[in-house]
Amino acid sequence: MSGKGTVFVALFSGINVGGNRIVRMAELRSFFEDLGFSEVASYVQSGNVVFRSGKGGAASLTDKLEAAFEKNWGFHSRIMVRDAGWLERLVKENPYPEVAGEPTKLHAYALEREPTAEEIARLAEKCTGPESFEVKRDVLYLHAPEGLGKSVFANLVPRTLKVPGTARNWRSVQALLEMVTKAGA
Repeated sequence: MSGKGTVFVALFSGINVGGNRIVRMAELRSFFEDLGFSEVASYVQSGNVVFRSGKGGAASLTDKLEAAFEKNWGFHSRIMVRDAGWLERLVKENPYPEVAGEPTKLHAYALEREPTAEEIARLAEKCTGPESFEVKRDVLYLHAPEGLGKSVFANLVPRTLKVPGTARNWRSVQALLEMVTKAGA
């Protein structure tokens, strides 16, 4: 039974990394519920929350969540709020379908805005290893054949692109799409 409103996904950056900025997922779910959101579900510790909101678009929800989160936890986390349609498009437009079966080698970065041609060109200059990437609107797809942990290029992405974003491996992307689809059913 689906409720009223729109299904969104919130992608947090910089929480629960290397034992720092610890946020428990049960507390994060309660935080969303206390703000009046419904059908709240989280996925893994890196901060992925699927929720339903009766009012507001992605931009106003981002502002609201970032301010409330900082007040509650005492530090800033950049949060990318996107609607279900965005996530569906992200999966459908994957330029590396042949790698989708190896989810640790394929990552999607949710970017705050669409990068300029100059920003993408600057990043392409740094892509000299085995990796390849493609940008579609506000998503950067990265294929790292040796995995993200061994990728020198992956570490250069945020510094070189200079567009704030947060990355998720393809397994997380697929799990979130499943959650969003279920919430919208």
